[in-house]
Amino acid sequence: MKRIALLSLLVLNTALPAVADMLPGYDRFDLEADHRARPVAASIWYPAANPTYRAPVGDSLIFNPSYAFIGPAVAAGRHPLVLLSHGSGGSADTLGWLTGGLVAQGAIVLAVNHPGSTTGDSSPRRSADLGARSNDLSSALDMILADPAFAPFIDKDRIGVVGFSLGGSTALTLVGVRFDGEVQDTYCAAKPEAADCAFYHLGGVKFADYPGYESDARDNRITKAVILDPGFGYSAVPEAVKHALPGTMLINLGREHRFDAADVGPEGNNLANRLPEATYVEIAPANHFTFLGTCKTGAAQMLEDYGDDPICTDPEGADRAAVHSELIDAIASGLDL
Repeated sequence: MKRIALLSLLVLNTALPAVADMLPGYDRFDLEADHRARPVAASIWYPAANPTYRAPVGDSLIFNPSYAFIGPAVAAGRHPLVLLSHGSGGSADTLGWLTGGLVAQGAIVLAVNHPGSTTGDSSPRRSADLGARSNDLSSALDMILADPAFAPFIDKDRIGVVGFSLGGSTALTLVGVRFDGEVQDTYCAAKPEAADCAFYHLGGVKFADYPGYESDARDNRITKAVILDPGFGYSAVPEAVKHALPGTMLINLGREHRFDAADVGPEGNNLANRLPEATYVEIAPANHFTFLGTCKTGAAQMLEDYGDDPICTDPEGADRAAVHSELIDAIASGLDL
């Protein structure tokens, strides 16, 4: 019995890296939120004080996993906190390349799986409720700031938000942008094939019928924001845009391969010049899907065989892992990490 325990300890010790090579810490929560009928799945990535055991996070048929230590103590000090909102049909755990990268910059990253718009749970009607998505993140922020295991390690003056695609629209509401459902309906009538219209038309969505689409969800605790390829920019309310949080960074993926609906540059909806003191970054070659995790061998063909979106296919010359590294640097800069 003692010999087995000793062997187990030796195996564990040889599997753990030195502190200098520490993996991020990772844990999960059930978020109880008044606006949701059921608990929301939340997760947190953070600088680890010590190793526990190494485990894959976000492993799937399509995406490669990231690795983390499960449930270690938090590294000493006060760390900036980043809220993360995934895109339509996505999930928090498959963005480990980003969360781990931001932890390496010293941040704690808090994410949720937004009900009604995650992998296998993505409904056009529920995805149109931006207010519910925004409240997911504000409620998660309430939770973590009251958690004795994490609150002492959070710098409450450095709370940021990062959002991609539908998550970018969600993050925009948290910094003060509101959207007009009637304007979005008019836009979609003219451009039914647009990326922020086609999926919703499949569900018969009229945005003006969804009060959550027009919610005022600003969270004044947030001091920095990085928004990547957001949808709905054409229906952003001008007066709300004018008074949104200054200094937001907006990132577009690709140039000739860019989604028109997500184009925040001067040839698109021009949010980059309309938001106060905004910074604008273009990363190319890339496309919208390059933001997602690196894909397993054969995943692109499998998606093609199923007639699914080409989420594993990047433009010629694009290196997804290299783009991820560039994105981590840009996002860290936009958050002042």
